[in-house]
Amino acid sequence: MTEDDLRRLLARVKDGRLSRRGFVKRMAAVGFTAPMATQLLAVTGAAPAAAQSVPAYRPTRRGGGGALKVLYWQAATLLNPHFASGTTNQDASRVFYEPLAGWASDGTLHPVLAAEVPSIENRGLAEDGRSVTWKLKRGVKWHDGQDFSADDVVFNWEYARNPAVAAVTSGSYRDVNVVKVDDYTVRVEFQQPSPFWADAFVAATGQMIPKHLFKDYAGANARDAPANLRPVGTSAYKFVSFAPGDNLRAELNPNYHMDNRPYFDTLEVKGGGDAVSAARAVMQTGDYDYAWNLAVEDEILKRLEAVGRGKVNIVEGGGIEFVQLNATDPNQEVDGERSSIRTQHPAFRDPVVRQAMSLLIDRNALEQFIYGRGGPATANFLNNPPRFRSPNMRWEFSIQKANEILDAAGWARGRDGIRAKDGVRLKFVYQTSVNAPRQRTQAIYKQAAQRAGIELELKSVTASVFFSSDVANPDTYTKFYADMQMYTTTMPQADPERFMNQYTSWEVSSKANNWQGRNIVRWRSEEYDHIFRESQGELDPVKRAALFIRMNDLVVGSNHVIPLVRRPTVSGSLNNLRHVLSAWDGTFWLLNDWWRET
Repeated sequence: MTEDDLRRLLARVKDGRLSRRGFVKRMAAVGFTAPMATQLLAVTGAAPAAAQSVPAYRPTRRGGGGALKVLYWQAATLLNPHFASGTTNQDASRVFYEPLAGWASDGTLHPVLAAEVPSIENRGLAEDGRSVTWKLKRGVKWHDGQDFSADDVVFNWEYARNPAVAAVTSGSYRDVNVVKVDDYTVRVEFQQPSPFWADAFVAATGQMIPKHLFKDYAGANARDAPANLRPVGTSAYKFVSFAPGDNLRAELNPNYHMDNRPYFDTLEVKGGGDAVSAARAVMQTGDYDYAWNLAVEDEILKRLEAVGRGKVNIVEGGGIEFVQLNATDPNQEVDGERSSIRTQHPAFRDPVVRQAMSLLIDRNALEQFIYGRGGPATANFLNNPPRFRSPNMRWEFSIQKANEILDAAGWARGRDGIRAKDGVRLKFVYQTSVNAPRQRTQAIYKQAAQRAGIELELKSVTASVFFSSDVANPDTYTKFYADMQMYTTTMPQADPERFMNQYTSWEVSSKANNWQGRNIVRWRSEEYDHIFRESQGELDPVKRAALFIRMNDLVVGSNHVIPLVRRPTVSGSLNNLRHVLSAWDGTFWLLNDWWRET
């Protein structure tokens, strides 16, 4: 489909000659999912932006719902969204802080602090794609009673893009310009036509922190702000207490800017433990209402569902469980920094070794015996929405082939059975977080690698440490002081631009940016950088999808990134809990709409 064809279809919807259903059907024929077609209608103004799949909220008054108890077996360690390098910290911050808009389950935008979702129809989107204007909701107050305004929005832009702050959200803000139009209007200006305008101020990276509390901590002293651990936001729940790595407590905000919300009087987010215990605490004993990220063998989840007290929620998105092969040397120190970009990994610099490592993991076994519904095997890093999914990648499990290619490349077995070449032995430290499916995956990988003359030293790090943003801790995944590591990365928008920027050369995680860069594996490619830049200005959706497919093929084809299984969001909840979940945003993206049916 050409850009002209798409314009003609949109025009037919706008003037009533083609129904929304007919448009979705036509777009499905060229690879668009129904959610993406619906989003396209909204952002182009061909259909009202308010047409979104957010369930109707039932309660008719604020409060009275008692306590909401949530389990996060990976506990949060901080409450500043601009420093939240992991999902748990992003979600914990979202209890208190809100963005201008969030992503609904169907891939459409839902206004939160914005008065409406920008579109061409309401003149929020510039027709040339070079700017987007956000109108802010009036009457919103911070938890301490101060007014929320455009000054706060502009401040968040200045804060996030400041190199001295070293914010993990910087990638969403450093290449845009933000202008205050009036007290309740801001305009985001792009350097070129931008198809992905819904990044800055949206979802996890768009959570607003208050200028009046952070303005004196907007530089190198940003980590010292008292509000980093005692948040003052605009959300439905106000801060009560926080024990990093353990427990978070909040209470109803009586001045929340939405009517009849929230339903619950108090909120507890309990951290720690493990996924299996979390699943049991909801679906077996009923001690908690909701359990996050149930990375548990599917057979266990099915048995717990059979009890009849709770249910498993599976929401398809873009999450992926994958293995990284370090492009740098974790054992060589350069100016006080290991895994420095100025080094190369002694073994993984050889593409044959990387290919062998890809051949030695049985993805089919992971799906069949471990993840089940929660982990379909995949050869792609970018899997959703489907129109961005590459048809070119294939995965293969073959110990025999791995041995053959290593033999041919001169990696010979020593007396101990471990292969070596030019003094470099194929012995690797393979780390991940403490989590039963991941430890089982490690064991499967280790057994196959051993049969190919490769020794894997398995390392398991407590999740609260592994996913921490603590710059002093050597075991965080962003430092990557190991040869290999494995975890799930989530895709927080129904658009792959931010998801795929984690392989650009300017996002390399390093000491210089306090290990907050998103390129953890340190893989770099001039070709990838060029294609990514091209995608940022490509307004033709078909051509843009093709560019992302090429990016996927480059990074997966390098074998520095080895996709294992797709990871839809899997959670557990009591049967009477009514929540609003979206795989394109955080768990608490619409926490104000959660309630309990009695």
